[in-house]
Amino acid sequence: MTREKELRMALVCYGGISLAVYMHGITKEIWRLARASRAYHSGQAPHVKSTEHIYFGLLSEIEKEADIRLRVLPDIIAGASAGGINGVFLAQALATGQSLEPLTQLWLDVADIEALLDPKAAPSHRLSKAWALPIAWMAQRRGAARVDELVEAGARAEVERKLSHFVRSRWFEPPFGGERFTNLVLDALAAMGAGGGDGRLLPAGQPLDLFVTVTDFRGHPERLELNSPPEVLETEHRLVIPFTDHGMGAFADPAELVFAARATSSFPGAFPPFTVAELDKVLADREMIWPTRETFLERALPRQYAVNAIDSAVLIDGSVLVNAPFRPAIDALRERPARREIDRRFIYIDPSPGAGFHFGTTAAPSPGFFQTIIGAISEIPRQQPIRDNLEEIQDRSQRIENMRAITRSIRPEVETQIESLFDYTLFMDSPTPTRLKNWRIKAQNAAAAKSGFAYAAYGHLKVAGVIDLISNLLHAVGGETGADRLMRIRQVVEAAVQASDGGLTFAGKASESAILFLRSFDLGFRIRRLRLVARRLAELEEDLSEEQLTTARDAIYEALAAYLEAKRTDTHAALRRDVRSLRSDAAPLLEKLAASLNLKRLDDDTDAKLADAFAGMAKDVKRPLLLSYLGFPFFDVATLPLLQGEGLDEFDPIKVDRIAPEDATAIRTGGAEATLKGIQFNSFGAFFSRAYRENDYLWGRLHGAERMIDIIVSALPPRVRMKPGRVAAIKRNAFHAILDEEEARLTAVPGMIDALRREVG
Repeated sequence: MTREKELRMALVCYGGISLAVYMHGITKEIWRLARASRAYHSGQAPHVKSTEHIYFGLLSEIEKEADIRLRVLPDIIAGASAGGINGVFLAQALATGQSLEPLTQLWLDVADIEALLDPKAAPSHRLSKAWALPIAWMAQRRGAARVDELVEAGARAEVERKLSHFVRSRWFEPPFGGERFTNLVLDALAAMGAGGGDGRLLPAGQPLDLFVTVTDFRGHPERLELNSPPEVLETEHRLVIPFTDHGMGAFADPAELVFAARATSSFPGAFPPFTVAELDKVLADREMIWPTRETFLERALPRQYAVNAIDSAVLIDGSVLVNAPFRPAIDALRERPARREIDRRFIYIDPSPGAGFHFGTTAAPSPGFFQTIIGAISEIPRQQPIRDNLEEIQDRSQRIENMRAITRSIRPEVETQIESLFDYTLFMDSPTPTRLKNWRIKAQNAAAAKSGFAYAAYGHLKVAGVIDLISNLLHAVGGETGADRLMRIRQVVEAAVQASDGGLTFAGKASESAILFLRSFDLGFRIRRLRLVARRLAELEEDLSEEQLTTARDAIYEALAAYLEAKRTDTHAALRRDVRSLRSDAAPLLEKLAASLNLKRLDDDTDAKLADAFAGMAKDVKRPLLLSYLGFPFFDVATLPLLQGEGLDEFDPIKVDRIAPEDATAIRTGGAEATLKGIQFNSFGAFFSRAYRENDYLWGRLHGAERMIDIIVSALPPRVRMKPGRVAAIKRNAFHAILDEEEARLTAVPGMIDALRREVG
């Protein structure tokens, strides 16, 4: 029986300076895969001749061989520096259906020293700073000696000329033009928009989130609460600019995307720091309006906005402090809807693993003076490994796996308890919405009575989690960013909850005030319950007809979607003014929030949906689903402490994949050293030659296609294997499709296409 499954990709895009061109090739393949997935599920084959046909065919083959309709959704993107600017363009394409094709020509044409160089910084004539020419010759000998036979001699001459031009440009000030770069990003977005779009690449209701890291050069104060002294201030330099379309398709004003792209890629020393005034001037020169300016600046720069100091904000490259922005991508998992089985991947794109500034040799007894300074302030912060992030993801996944194991082990006992509570004859009849509601309440009371002392701890843990949910939701609704404001909201919410009549107690059973509070606000409990039923349904799907399975799955996930919708910030936008005026008594605001959530109506709707779905099922299938639904309070008492607030939405372990030259070996081994030109001159190499950019862009597409195929195939169940040699054949077809498509465009690397065709075979 064919089942549906989603392969969801959270992309974490590293910085890489001129390797941004290589990353464009990779993100282009991710975009093509998303287009192919949408086409596959709409039943219409792609119209273009490209790798979309290969991906479309692979998805079709998986359905035929494994009975799985796989949908690929890149729904979270976090990027820094070169990864940030590529993330901006990819997110815009996913949100609007616009094409990334116009960007390719722009990357090849204008990602060049001469196009980026500020006219005021360029040497006035060929003899300017002639004394600096030996520096250029030294750099050329050190950096360009690795130019191999794939780059024609003319490219070497181009590199020498542009390197000389660059070295003799203005010193002690950034050589590249900030306004020039801002205009180039605007041109790129305009080129994408000019081609129109054919619709969002993600299904309706599936949020698309983009996070771009930026470094606040001057920093902004953040309050910390201590024991002694009670409060201190520290200076925070890390900034994350978030974007989301909430699954609705409206993403961001182009000026906001330019703000993020220009700020995150302001590489220190190469580009001048970014300021709001720069963007305002460029927009004015182009006679462009920015209608969302105030709202965006309040969200992106809350501290500066609050003290009317937007003009003083100075922003530099996001990779200075956060080159691998896993944290915002992990946090985004908390509000992801799920309508079917999910395979969640974190995919990080590292164009040159382990690369850095190299001075001297590893045999040297100790680093020199300048080595130590440059390494400490620049390269070491950028190149820190991501072990902490991966361990956090692994810990989260392990907690979820443990929770599932506990659920399986106690299921027989829970089912026995429910059967004895209601009597087995209950399951001979079709449940009605009214019966389901009454049975739920009775099961909840039974779980409280039979759990002993554990129930009190469980109840208070639930209350703490609900207070956190309310506080975070109100904080987001109010739009007042900052940890101190969130802390203040939580304090007044907690005070209002604890001041309720009789207090919230769970000794023996929940007090009336506790029951009322949880019925009004405990979204997490409802979501976890439906997740459990969905997993139980997946285990029973072999015993259901396609019609029964579809009906049950739709009922469960439609109900789940309604609860997840209640967690969305924009659902409660009418409370924004109340949240902003909240200072002490939160009780009136909590009443309004309870009315806005309206969980009683959602509960009634859920009971009605499930009753209808159960009506047409055979008793031996209906029974275990009802036991899971009604027995959930028993399961939750046992597993909630283990979850520690995680897994409330996407209730699945996370797998991590990397895309790097070292990981794509189907054509050529040797990693970045054997394939990329942009790694030269400390990763500035591709700015010096169109041939270098064409080389890196092409390898980006080839490596991207190979890794996309690897990741798709890895989503198959362990019991399913592709036929021997089949994956290699699919990769060869993808490589040839790319080479055929790019041959006419890539004219600066003569012979490279033919050489690669021979390598591919």
